[in-house]
Amino acid sequence: PMEPTEGAEEERLVQCPVCLRELPGADINPHLDRCLQAGGAEAEPPSKRPRLAAAPPGSQAGGQPEEARPAAGSPVFSLFHKGRGGGLSSADAGGRSGAGRDEAAVQPGHGCAAALCGDSLAQKLEGKPLAERLRPDTLGDYVGQERVLGAQTLLRALLESHEIPSLILWGPPGCGKTTLAHIIANSSKKNGMRFVTLSATSAKTNDVRDVISQAQNEKRLFKRKTILFIDEIHRFNKSQQDTFLPHVECGTVTLIGATTENPSFQVNAALLSRCRVIVLEKLSVEAMEAILMRAVRSLGLQVLGQGDQHGTPATGSSSKSSEFPVYIEEKALNTLAYLCDGDARTGLNGLQLAVQARVAAGRTTPLNTTKGGAAEGVLVTEEHVKEGLQRSHILYDRAGEQ
Repeated sequence: PMEPTEGAEEERLVQCPVCLRELPGADINPHLDRCLQAGGAEAEPPSKRPRLAAAPPGSQAGGQPEEARPAAGSPVFSLFHKGRGGGLSSADAGGRSGAGRDEAAVQPGHGCAAALCGDSLAQKLEGKPLAERLRPDTLGDYVGQERVLGAQTLLRALLESHEIPSLILWGPPGCGKTTLAHIIANSSKKNGMRFVTLSATSAKTNDVRDVISQAQNEKRLFKRKTILFIDEIHRFNKSQQDTFLPHVECGTVTLIGATTENPSFQVNAALLSRCRVIVLEKLSVEAMEAILMRAVRSLGLQVLGQGDQHGTPATGSSSKSSEFPVYIEEKALNTLAYLCDGDARTGLNGLQLAVQARVAAGRTTPLNTTKGGAAEGVLVTEEHVKEGLQRSHILYDRAGEQ
């Protein structure tokens, strides 16, 4: 009889992609089912790990006969061969994935909210400005604007019921416009709504159209609402503002705009008729004192009253992580609350600058010591606060309303 040709032999024998054994074509399907049921269920989908890994020399393919194993240089699928160098065993994979989950669970503790609980005062003062890190996340922590966001006001009831209308927030700098938008963002994300933030100083008309197109798809496919926050909306010209008109009209997006300019002059009348203008006033002195006291507690400073001595704190928590305690006079906080003229950003950044300057000076100059030998610490006085601000912060513009 004639010997079978080489092409006919290759047609009869088919290589199993799991164990790489060569079997007759009629037997390959039942064999492949058995291989996948035995070890392929734990394998990752091929779409996630399509790369090939070369088998290291001397490795053994878990229970394969010697003749069934490929040559050392031949490529193997690492997703099927867990015992090879390119793959992980199920125990290793589980262990590593568990470690990754533990690390992911620990990481949120190092975010912006937990940055104020650092090991030292210097670390608390580094990085982002104090006004940004102390931005509240809930309406309960929002200070000021009682006339608009009081206990029985219409806007607060709408925000608490998650029925957010289109708004134009108008107010001076540092009065809480962006903070209110962040609070709405946190509340909307918890309730399944999308929140998109754009700044009119950098965004273009195409960016707005892309967001509106995504909002239309979300509403049509998933019945999901989209809230679009435009910071400094007065920077958009009239034609750019007209882009919002039909989509705000039909409810495709809920528009929230923030501006320091009078919307009657800077925002289209057609867009104003579709939004409600919320006028935010500059913060009162009492509200500024509450904001500054919260910043003092978060930094771990100690407040000295009128009759308190340098070494005895009146209120506040001690700065355990600092090399020396840091004190601030109560009169200094009151003066700072008056001088910042209702601008919370200016007040918090002025406090941060004064404390940073005094801590830096305390490191270069020797500290006074008490009779027991303990350092008295660093004192931030009213003069230091005034020196940091240089002058009273009063809004003024030549051609505007200030």
